[in-house]
Parts: sequence; C-alpha cells; structure tokens
Amino acid sequence: MSNGQYYVYLLASKRNGTLYIGVTSELIKRVYEHKNNLVEGFTQKYKVHNLVYYETTDEIINRSIIV
Repeated sequence: MSNGQYYVYLLASKRNGTLYIGVTSELIKRVYEHKNNLVEGFTQKYKVHNLVYYETTDEIINRSIIV
C-alpha cells in the first residue's frame, strides 16, 4: 500500500517513439502490468512498454502537472 509516496513515470515504445506518462503508488506492479498488456488501453495499443524514467513524489497533483 501507499504511504503517501507516489511515482511519476515515463514509458516509451522505442527510441524516438511514443511516450506515456503515468502516476502510481506501486511502480513495480504498474510497469509489470504495462509490459504484459494486463490492462487494455493506450500502452497496449501503441506497444509502450519500456520504462525510461521515474521519480518519487508526495505531491501527486502538483508534480504530475509539472511533467
């Protein structure tokens, strides 16, 4: 469970490819879901599965707007 800490993360389909920005409290679980197409949506449709960046934050709304 979350202890008030969140992750803002960036996935890419390939070099210079499609990007996806997400926010989660469980980064490992969420990246696993993206890589294994466990949730239908944008990342599954465009094959955006490579984690290229993440950072932690406790300011979920403000930080996700900045990114």
